Amino acid sequence: MGERPTISVVVPLYNEQENVEALHDRLSAVLAAQGLSYEVVFIDDGSRDATAAIVARLLARDPCLAIVRLSRNFGHQAAVSAGLDHARGRAVVVMDGDLQDPPEVIPQFVARWREGFDVVYAVRASRREGALKRLGYFTFYRLFRAVSEIDVPLDSGDFCLMDRRVVDTLRGLPERMRFIRGLRTFVGFRQAGLAYDRDARAAGRPKYTLSALVRLAVDGLISFSGRPLRLVTYIGGFTIAIAAGLAVWVFCDAFWNQTGPRGWASLIVVVLFMGSVQLICLGIIGEYIRLIFLESKGRPSYIVQEYTPARAATPERADA
Repeated sequence: MGERPTISVVVPLYNEQENVEALHDRLSAVLAAQGLSYEVVFIDDGSRDATAAIVARLLARDPCLAIVRLSRNFGHQAAVSAGLDHARGRAVVVMDGDLQDPPEVIPQFVARWREGFDVVYAVRASRREGALKRLGYFTFYRLFRAVSEIDVPLDSGDFCLMDRRVVDTLRGLPERMRFIRGLRTFVGFRQAGLAYDRDARAAGRPKYTLSALVRLAVDGLISFSGRPLRLVTYIGGFTIAIAAGLAVWVFCDAFWNQTGPRGWASLIVVVLFMGSVQLICLGIIGEYIRLIFLESKGRPSYIVQEYTPARAATPERADA
Protein backbone atom coordinates (compact mmCIF):
# COMPACT_ATOMS: atom_id res chain seq x y z
CA MET A 1 0.00 0.00 0.00
CA GLY A 2 3.00 2.33 0.23
CA GLU A 3 3.69 5.01 2.78
CA ARG A 4 0.73 6.16 4.89
CA PRO A 5 -0.38 9.68 3.87
CA THR A 6 -0.73 12.37 6.48
CA ILE A 7 -4.31 13.29 5.59
CA SER A 8 -7.15 11.28 4.08
CA VAL A 9 -10.36 13.04 3.08
CA VAL A 10 -13.41 10.77 2.95
CA VAL A 11 -16.31 12.00 0.80
CA PRO A 12 -19.49 9.92 0.29
CA LEU A 13 -21.16 10.60 -3.05
CA TYR A 14 -24.66 9.79 -4.24
CA ASN A 15 -25.82 11.37 -7.50
CA GLU A 16 -23.48 14.36 -7.19
CA GLN A 17 -22.62 14.85 -10.87
CA GLU A 18 -23.16 18.61 -10.58
CA ASN A 19 -20.75 19.01 -7.66
CA VAL A 20 -18.07 16.33 -7.73
CA GLU A 21 -15.66 18.02 -10.16
CA ALA A 22 -15.80 21.39 -8.40
CA LEU A 23 -15.41 19.60 -5.07
CA HIS A 24 -12.33 17.74 -6.32
CA ASP A 25 -10.73 20.93 -7.64
CA ARG A 26 -11.27 22.83 -4.39
CA LEU A 27 -10.11 19.90 -2.26
CA SER A 28 -6.96 19.39 -4.32
CA ALA A 29 -6.06 23.08 -4.16
CA VAL A 30 -6.54 23.26 -0.38
CA LEU A 31 -4.67 20.03 0.36
CA ALA A 32 -1.77 20.76 -1.99
CA ALA A 33 -1.30 24.17 -0.37
CA GLN A 34 -0.80 22.48 3.01
CA GLY A 35 2.38 20.78 1.83
CA LEU A 36 1.28 17.48 3.40
CA SER A 37 0.97 14.07 1.82
CA TYR A 38 -2.69 13.32 1.27
CA GLU A 39 -5.28 11.16 -0.43
CA VAL A 40 -8.91 11.86 -1.30
CA VAL A 41 -11.25 8.89 -0.94
CA PHE A 42 -14.50 9.17 -2.93
CA ILE A 43 -17.18 6.63 -2.00
CA ASP A 44 -19.66 6.13 -4.82
CA ASP A 45 -22.75 5.02 -2.90
CA GLY A 46 -24.58 3.45 -5.84
CA SER A 47 -24.99 6.65 -7.86
CA ARG A 48 -27.40 6.43 -10.80
CA ASP A 49 -26.30 9.56 -12.66
CA ALA A 50 -22.95 10.44 -14.26
CA THR A 51 -21.08 10.61 -10.94
CA ALA A 52 -19.21 7.33 -11.56
CA ALA A 53 -18.07 8.44 -15.04
CA ILE A 54 -16.86 11.82 -13.78
CA VAL A 55 -14.99 10.21 -10.88
CA ALA A 56 -13.35 7.77 -13.31
CA ARG A 57 -12.03 10.71 -15.37
CA LEU A 58 -10.72 12.41 -12.23
CA LEU A 59 -9.04 9.17 -11.17
CA ALA A 60 -7.16 8.95 -14.45
CA ARG A 61 -5.47 12.31 -13.94
CA ASP A 62 -5.15 12.50 -10.14
CA PRO A 63 -2.80 9.98 -8.49
CA CYS A 64 -3.94 11.13 -5.03
CA LEU A 65 -7.52 10.02 -5.62
CA ALA A 66 -8.92 6.70 -4.36
CA ILE A 67 -12.33 5.30 -5.30
CA VAL A 68 -14.55 2.95 -3.32
CA ARG A 69 -17.56 1.90 -5.38
CA LEU A 70 -20.36 0.21 -3.43
CA SER A 71 -22.54 -2.45 -5.02
CA ARG A 72 -25.72 -0.39 -4.41
CA ASN A 73 -26.95 2.55 -2.40
CA PHE A 74 -26.44 1.65 1.26
CA GLY A 75 -27.01 5.11 2.72
CA HIS A 76 -24.87 7.98 3.93
CA GLN A 77 -23.70 6.49 7.23
CA ALA A 78 -22.74 3.19 5.61
CA ALA A 79 -20.81 5.08 2.92
CA VAL A 80 -18.92 7.05 5.58
CA SER A 81 -18.08 3.77 7.32
CA ALA A 82 -16.75 2.39 4.04
CA GLY A 83 -14.56 5.46 3.66
CA LEU A 84 -13.18 5.13 7.17
CA ASP A 85 -12.38 1.47 6.52
CA HIS A 86 -10.39 2.33 3.37
CA ALA A 87 -8.74 5.62 4.42
CA ARG A 88 -5.04 5.21 5.17
CA GLY A 89 -4.12 8.66 6.53
CA ARG A 90 -2.71 9.44 9.96
CA ALA A 91 -5.68 11.81 10.22
CA VAL A 92 -9.00 11.38 8.41
CA VAL A 93 -11.38 14.18 7.41
CA VAL A 94 -15.04 13.31 6.76
CA MET A 95 -17.14 15.72 4.71
CA ASP A 96 -20.22 15.77 2.47
CA GLY A 97 -20.01 15.83 -1.30
CA ASP A 98 -22.43 18.69 -1.96
CA LEU A 99 -19.97 21.51 -1.05
CA GLN A 100 -22.01 22.50 2.00
CA ASP A 101 -18.92 21.55 3.99
CA PRO A 102 -16.28 23.97 2.62
CA PRO A 103 -12.87 22.34 1.98
CA GLU A 104 -11.25 25.62 3.02
CA VAL A 105 -11.98 24.72 6.66
CA ILE A 106 -9.63 21.70 6.52
CA PRO A 107 -6.43 23.72 7.31
CA GLN A 108 -8.09 24.84 10.56
CA PHE A 109 -8.82 21.19 11.36
CA VAL A 110 -5.20 20.29 10.74
CA ALA A 111 -3.96 23.15 12.92
CA ARG A 112 -6.07 21.98 15.89
CA TRP A 113 -4.96 18.38 15.27
CA ARG A 114 -1.34 19.50 15.44
CA GLU A 115 -2.14 21.11 18.77
CA GLY A 116 -2.88 17.63 20.11
CA PHE A 117 -6.62 17.16 19.62
CA ASP A 118 -7.69 13.69 18.45
CA VAL A 119 -11.06 14.84 17.11
CA VAL A 120 -11.87 18.25 15.67
CA TYR A 121 -15.56 18.51 14.80
CA ALA A 122 -17.22 21.35 12.91
CA VAL A 123 -20.00 23.26 14.67
CA ARG A 124 -22.47 25.04 12.41
CA ALA A 125 -22.57 28.69 13.40
CA SER A 126 -25.05 29.34 10.59
CA ARG A 127 -26.60 27.38 7.75
CA ARG A 128 -28.08 28.61 4.49
CA GLU A 129 -31.14 26.39 4.23
CA GLY A 130 -34.90 26.73 4.48
CA ALA A 131 -36.49 27.80 7.75
CA LEU A 132 -38.30 24.48 8.19
CA LYS A 133 -35.13 22.47 7.74
CA ARG A 134 -33.18 24.73 10.11
CA LEU A 135 -35.92 24.31 12.71
CA GLY A 136 -35.83 20.53 12.24
CA TYR A 137 -32.07 20.34 12.76
CA PHE A 138 -32.24 22.72 15.73
CA THR A 139 -34.91 20.61 17.40
CA PHE A 140 -33.20 17.29 16.68
CA TYR A 141 -29.81 18.22 18.11
CA ARG A 142 -31.32 19.56 21.31
CA LEU A 143 -33.64 16.60 21.71
CA PHE A 144 -30.75 14.24 20.99
CA ARG A 145 -28.60 15.91 23.62
CA ALA A 146 -31.45 15.91 26.14
CA VAL A 147 -32.17 12.16 25.90
CA SER A 148 -28.73 10.83 24.97
CA GLU A 149 -26.59 9.07 27.53
CA ILE A 150 -23.46 10.73 26.10
CA ASP A 151 -22.59 14.43 25.93
CA VAL A 152 -23.23 15.10 22.23
CA PRO A 153 -22.11 18.56 20.99
CA LEU A 154 -24.87 20.71 19.58
CA ASP A 155 -25.11 21.51 15.86
CA SER A 156 -22.24 19.21 14.93
CA GLY A 157 -22.62 16.89 11.94
CA ASP A 158 -20.25 14.43 10.30
CA PHE A 159 -17.82 17.12 9.09
CA CYS A 160 -14.72 16.55 11.21
CA LEU A 161 -11.10 15.43 11.43
CA MET A 162 -10.21 12.29 13.40
CA ASP A 163 -6.81 10.98 14.38
CA ARG A 164 -5.83 7.51 13.21
CA ARG A 165 -6.32 5.95 16.65
CA VAL A 166 -9.87 7.32 16.79
CA VAL A 167 -10.61 5.92 13.33
CA ASP A 168 -9.20 2.52 14.30
CA THR A 169 -11.34 2.55 17.46
CA LEU A 170 -14.46 3.35 15.43
CA ARG A 171 -13.67 0.56 13.00
CA GLY A 172 -13.37 -1.87 15.90
CA LEU A 173 -16.86 -1.18 17.25
CA PRO A 174 -19.17 -4.14 16.59
CA GLU A 175 -22.43 -2.42 15.64
CA ARG A 176 -23.55 -2.32 12.02
CA MET A 177 -26.33 0.30 12.21
CA ARG A 178 -23.97 3.25 12.61
CA PHE A 179 -24.58 6.86 13.58
CA ILE A 180 -21.09 8.25 13.08
CA ARG A 181 -21.39 11.55 14.92
CA GLY A 182 -22.74 9.72 17.98
CA LEU A 183 -20.04 7.05 17.87
CA ARG A 184 -17.41 9.76 17.49
CA THR A 185 -18.56 11.25 20.77
CA PHE A 186 -18.88 7.84 22.43
CA VAL A 187 -15.25 6.83 21.87
CA GLY A 188 -14.00 9.91 23.70
CA PHE A 189 -10.35 11.02 23.33
CA ARG A 190 -9.44 14.70 23.27
CA GLN A 191 -12.03 16.60 21.23
CA ALA A 192 -12.52 20.22 20.17
CA GLY A 193 -15.21 22.08 18.25
CA LEU A 194 -14.58 24.48 15.39
CA ALA A 195 -17.28 26.96 14.33
CA TYR A 196 -17.95 27.46 10.63
CA ASP A 197 -20.66 28.76 8.31
CA ARG A 198 -22.37 25.94 6.45
CA ASP A 199 -22.93 26.85 2.82
CA ALA A 200 -26.02 26.13 0.79
CA ARG A 201 -25.90 23.16 -1.58
CA ALA A 202 -23.84 24.19 -4.59
CA ALA A 203 -26.01 22.45 -7.20
CA GLY A 204 -28.52 19.64 -7.55
CA ARG A 205 -31.20 18.47 -5.17
CA PRO A 206 -30.66 17.35 -1.56
CA LYS A 207 -30.35 13.58 -1.23
CA TYR A 208 -31.63 13.59 2.35
CA THR A 209 -35.41 13.83 2.06
CA LEU A 210 -37.54 14.71 5.09
CA SER A 211 -38.37 11.04 5.66
CA ALA A 212 -34.68 10.09 5.42
CA LEU A 213 -33.75 12.77 7.95
CA VAL A 214 -36.47 11.52 10.30
CA ARG A 215 -35.18 7.94 9.98
CA LEU A 216 -31.63 9.10 10.70
CA ALA A 217 -32.82 11.05 13.74
CA VAL A 218 -34.80 8.08 15.09
CA ASP A 219 -31.85 5.71 14.57
CA GLY A 220 -29.55 8.13 16.39
CA LEU A 221 -31.92 8.54 19.31
CA ILE A 222 -32.55 4.80 19.65
CA SER A 223 -28.87 3.88 19.32
CA PHE A 224 -27.62 6.17 22.07
CA SER A 225 -30.37 6.30 24.64
CA GLY A 226 -32.58 3.95 26.63
CA ARG A 227 -34.66 6.86 27.92
CA PRO A 228 -37.49 6.41 25.39
CA LEU A 229 -38.09 2.98 26.92
CA ARG A 230 -38.19 4.49 30.38
CA LEU A 231 -40.56 7.12 29.00
CA VAL A 232 -42.94 4.30 28.08
CA THR A 233 -42.92 3.19 31.72
CA TYR A 234 -43.51 6.74 32.92
CA ILE A 235 -46.41 7.20 30.50
CA GLY A 236 -47.91 3.93 31.73
CA GLY A 237 -47.63 5.05 35.34
CA PHE A 238 -49.11 8.45 34.51
CA THR A 239 -52.11 7.00 32.67
CA ILE A 240 -52.72 4.49 35.48
CA ALA A 241 -52.78 7.38 37.94
CA ILE A 242 -55.29 9.24 35.75
CA ALA A 243 -57.44 6.11 35.42
CA ALA A 244 -57.36 5.52 39.20
CA GLY A 245 -58.34 9.13 39.85
CA LEU A 246 -61.23 8.90 37.38
CA ALA A 247 -62.38 5.63 38.95
CA VAL A 248 -62.45 7.22 42.40
CA TRP A 249 -64.41 10.17 41.00
CA VAL A 250 -66.94 7.88 39.28
CA PHE A 251 -67.59 5.83 42.42
CA CYS A 252 -67.83 8.90 44.65
CA ASP A 253 -70.20 10.58 42.23
CA ALA A 254 -72.35 7.46 41.98
CA PHE A 255 -72.60 6.96 45.76
CA TRP A 256 -73.03 10.55 46.91
CA ASN A 257 -74.71 12.32 44.02
CA GLN A 258 -76.64 9.33 42.66
CA THR A 259 -75.92 10.42 39.07
CA GLY A 260 -75.32 8.22 36.07
CA PRO A 261 -72.86 8.58 33.21
CA ARG A 262 -72.83 12.05 31.67
CA GLY A 263 -72.55 11.07 28.01
CA TRP A 264 -70.43 9.10 25.65
CA ALA A 265 -68.17 11.98 24.46
CA SER A 266 -65.89 11.85 27.50
CA LEU A 267 -65.72 8.06 27.24
CA ILE A 268 -64.68 8.24 23.59
CA VAL A 269 -62.00 10.83 24.39
CA VAL A 270 -60.55 8.59 27.10
CA VAL A 271 -60.61 5.53 24.82
CA LEU A 272 -58.91 7.41 22.00
CA PHE A 273 -56.33 8.86 24.38
CA MET A 274 -55.46 5.46 25.85
CA GLY A 275 -55.32 3.88 22.40
CA SER A 276 -52.96 6.59 21.17
CA VAL A 277 -50.70 6.16 24.20
CA GLN A 278 -50.55 2.42 23.62
CA LEU A 279 -49.69 2.83 19.94
CA ILE A 280 -46.93 5.34 20.74
CA CYS A 281 -45.49 2.98 23.34
CA LEU A 282 -45.62 0.06 20.91
CA GLY A 283 -43.92 2.21 18.28
CA ILE A 284 -41.05 3.12 20.64
CA ILE A 285 -40.60 -0.52 21.66
CA GLY A 286 -40.81 -1.54 18.01
CA GLU A 287 -37.93 0.76 17.07
CA TYR A 288 -35.70 -0.92 19.65
CA ILE A 289 -36.78 -4.37 18.44
CA ARG A 290 -36.05 -3.30 14.85
CA LEU A 291 -32.53 -2.25 15.83
CA ILE A 292 -31.96 -5.54 17.68
CA PHE A 293 -33.30 -7.45 14.65
CA LEU A 294 -31.00 -5.66 12.20
CA GLU A 295 -27.95 -6.09 14.44
CA SER A 296 -28.68 -9.77 15.13
CA LYS A 297 -28.66 -10.66 11.42
CA GLY A 298 -25.01 -9.69 11.22
CA ARG A 299 -25.16 -8.42 7.64
CA PRO A 300 -22.38 -6.01 6.60
CA SER A 301 -23.13 -2.30 6.55
CA TYR A 302 -21.98 -2.11 2.93
CA ILE A 303 -20.60 -4.24 0.10
CA VAL A 304 -17.70 -3.01 -2.02
CA GLN A 305 -18.00 -3.62 -5.74
CA GLU A 306 -14.66 -2.05 -6.65
CA TYR A 307 -11.80 -0.37 -4.82
CA THR A 308 -9.06 1.61 -6.54
CA PRO A 309 -6.44 2.94 -4.10
CA ALA A 310 -4.56 6.18 -4.63
CA ARG A 311 -1.46 5.68 -6.75
CA ALA A 312 0.56 8.23 -4.76
CA ALA A 313 0.28 10.16 -1.53
CA THR A 314 1.58 13.49 -2.86
CA PRO A 315 1.54 15.23 -6.23
CA GLU A 316 5.33 15.66 -5.99
CA ARG A 317 5.85 11.90 -5.69
CA ALA A 318 3.61 11.32 -8.68
CA ASP A 319 5.54 13.80 -10.83
CA ALA A 320 8.90 12.34 -9.86
